Amino acid sequence: MNKNKQLKKIHAVDLFCGIGGLTHGLGLSGIKVKAGFDIDPSCEFVYKANNSGTDFITADIRDIRFDDIEKYFKDADITVLAGCSPCQPFSSLTRRMKSAQVDNCSLVGEFTRLVEEGTPDIVSMENVPGLAKHEAFDKFLSVLDALGYKRSYDTLLCADYGVPQNRKRLVLLASRLGEISLPKPAHGKMTVGDFIRSLPEIEDGQVSSDDLAHVTLQLSAKNRQRIRQSKPGGSWKDWDNDIISQCHKKSYYPAPYGRMRWDAAAPTITTQFCYYSTGRFGHPQQHRAISVREAALLQTFPGKYILNEEGKPPVIHEIARHIGNAVPVKLAEAIGKSITESAYV
Repeated sequence: MNKNKQLKKIHAVDLFCGIGGLTHGLGLSGIKVKAGFDIDPSCEFVYKANNSGTDFITADIRDIRFDDIEKYFKDADITVLAGCSPCQPFSSLTRRMKSAQVDNCSLVGEFTRLVEEGTPDIVSMENVPGLAKHEAFDKFLSVLDALGYKRSYDTLLCADYGVPQNRKRLVLLASRLGEISLPKPAHGKMTVGDFIRSLPEIEDGQVSSDDLAHVTLQLSAKNRQRIRQSKPGGSWKDWDNDIISQCHKKSYYPAPYGRMRWDAAAPTITTQFCYYSTGRFGHPQQHRAISVREAALLQTFPGKYILNEEGKPPVIHEIARHIGNAVPVKLAEAIGKSITESAYV
């Protein structure tokens, strides 16, 4: 890069910010996220505890106008509006939930409205690949084109960006300043072992004395039997017949009740990772589901990312939802680097 080029001051606002995966990653890339907006007030403690100097605003995007955002762009050379609307209705597992899809499409539509109102210099959107098949995304692209944005979008494999998951995400970047490219793959494949092998052993339903976020839900007696017979990368077909339920025998889907492998990437960390029964969320070696801290690490949150108030373990169901919904931090950092590289003049 030409040494005479100068990086301008970039300020961003993160819509649907959750507990700060996107905010934190953009910050690591050199972008100052000035504010995060989210409808869920239970995200605020974790977001603010880890993203110093960034405001958290509890608000429904349908009630937000660009005037509410514009003050955070004061003194910026380049403005970025970023967002990842709730994605479950666009996933392949929930594509039949028509009412949920309509609601989610309306949230993408609200994001589109804010872009139209304020025409920020750069727009960043991240979501599940299924969004690209919906009319709301087509409308979003049409608006960007009409406003003169140059844009790039594609489905990215998070494992190519230092995230130890077989997670695919639709990423879009658009700029009114000129061409902008998506991040290029920059990492060899990372594994579950690279991220969580060093954590201390805990029993299911227990909490580590060193880290109150290293905690799991307790398994039922039958599930304790099942996980003891589960092999890393295997399935319920490895169990004795007397602990296999009828629903398993009718299913071709092998992941529920599965264990991760030390030497492979994890599956997509969902909002249900705390339940051993809902996917391949069994620990590779210990007889339990992965912990809250382990899931956060697999989402590439830093090891010191604060997930609970001092002296209190996190509410597992609640924080699991936030972690599963988060943009992986390393993917967000890669997105941020693409933005900063386009901002050199």
